[in-house]
Amino acid sequence: MYQIVETGNKGKGIRSDCYIRLELKQTGGIIINLTSKVKVLYGKQIIKEVENILSFYDIKDAVVDIEDSGALSLVIAARMEAAIKKVIDTNKEYLLPFLSENEYTTKREINRFSRLYLPGNSPGMMLNAGLHKPNGIILDLEDAVAFDKKFEARFMVRNALRGINFYGAERMVRINQIPKGIEDLDYVIPHYVNLLLVPKCESASQIHQLNNRIDELKKQHNITYNIWLMPIIESAMGVLKALEIATSANNVVALTIGLEDYTADLGTTRTKEATETFFARSMIVNACRAAGIQPIDSVFSDVSDVEGLISNVKMSKSLGFDGMGCIHPRQIKIIQKYFSPDDNEIEKAKKIVNAFMLATEKGLGVVSLGSKMIDAPVVKRAEKTINLAISLGILNEKWREEFLEK
Repeated sequence: MYQIVETGNKGKGIRSDCYIRLELKQTGGIIINLTSKVKVLYGKQIIKEVENILSFYDIKDAVVDIEDSGALSLVIAARMEAAIKKVIDTNKEYLLPFLSENEYTTKREINRFSRLYLPGNSPGMMLNAGLHKPNGIILDLEDAVAFDKKFEARFMVRNALRGINFYGAERMVRINQIPKGIEDLDYVIPHYVNLLLVPKCESASQIHQLNNRIDELKKQHNITYNIWLMPIIESAMGVLKALEIATSANNVVALTIGLEDYTADLGTTRTKEATETFFARSMIVNACRAAGIQPIDSVFSDVSDVEGLISNVKMSKSLGFDGMGCIHPRQIKIIQKYFSPDDNEIEKAKKIVNAFMLATEKGLGVVSLGSKMIDAPVVKRAEKTINLAISLGILNEKWREEFLEK
């Protein structure tokens, strides 16, 4: 009985990808039919790669039709492996060499101003994403992937984690909703993922379930570094349980909110004024501050509305958020600019910290700035602003010497 499967993408607008049709046969050997604009330059290399993969899985009789649109080896390998595993039950993994530049971990508290969502089954969008310098890059296995493409997207995301340069951005993956998302972990945990986004999270038990499997895989693959979690709150129930989720595990470093799903759950429409989401966003910020983790806002979906994005970022920051998602590279710089401390914030912070340091040097128990008393939380916030400005290169480390000279 012949078995025919298809993987990948083809057609107008598809780039850096390939479509593969695999037909297993009982006789006839290996036949590879390649259509590609770069066949003259790379045809032999592509065919050899496919032959190697077939050999790795002990396939001796098959017809493979390939429509190539400039796919890298890691993409071809992902498409071929997915096709083969649709018809053969095997645990063998065809892994290409790991890119040494991607062997980095991230700290619990780092700047997460911007995180760029990329569809997990669209390699063309992944290849140069790091050049835009987002704080994080999200390879999405959930909403951005069609249901019938989710299986093959896992191989694409795994190979992207291994072979695409992220240029230092935090390497994130949005898994599918639990329990299905548990199955995604085998494809991402062993490959230096830094952070997992957990969609439609509504309870601490979901985080515990996820961490149980993460711990098993970390032990299996001798992983000792931290893998952070960012649960996504997308329902009324999730909002009401925000603090429970925020304090559910030590590797939960942030909460974010998905406003499209949240407003749908409320039965209302998302508006630019955002009055319908004020309660939920405030709940997220308060839960995160109480838990000592980062509150991260939702995406702004109108890519063409620059002024709308600026207004949204300013509102988000005023509510207490530390960052937000983006769906297009052009949003990154705007988000980073307006979440960074501005000149007025930095000057105010310098005055507060300097007043605190002067009081400490004089052995005073009371800190005042002009006629106003300054309490510990205000000083702590000012110190955070100073440290953030220094880390961003906005402020000199020796700022106080310069401040006192004025």
